[in-house]
Amino acid sequence: MRTLLNVIWLVFAGIWLAIGYVVAGVICCVLIITIPFGIASFRIAAYALWPFGRTVVRDPEAGCLSTVGNVIWCVVAGIWLAIGHLLTSIPLFLSIIGIPLGIANIKLIPVSLLPLGARIVDADDPLAFYRR
Repeated sequence: MRTLLNVIWLVFAGIWLAIGYVVAGVICCVLIITIPFGIASFRIAAYALWPFGRTVVRDPEAGCLSTVGNVIWCVVAGIWLAIGHLLTSIPLFLSIIGIPLGIANIKLIPVSLLPLGARIVDADDPLAFYRR
């Protein structure tokens, strides 16, 4: 079922979201000082391509620099990305087939708001990151 939902997601929303995040990541990497934001953007792009079966966990070892970076990200881009995900989920909720896609779009909001210090892991084993 996850594969079917991921394929439907990829066609209707995932590819466009991933392209947007990749473009933002390239721009951030070109601007040298924003490379950490570019790397986070690439991580979100991979998650936006194939969200079903994966989840986001916070890294407890992320330091205060990730908090500072998240505040900057949230003010500059995070709020707008979250609003975009919220607004694009509304039409998806209007159809029966689109409800899981809308939920996936809502699931992208926390990582689009605060990407630094977040890890994307398999939903079957969300504690795998902590057992390394």
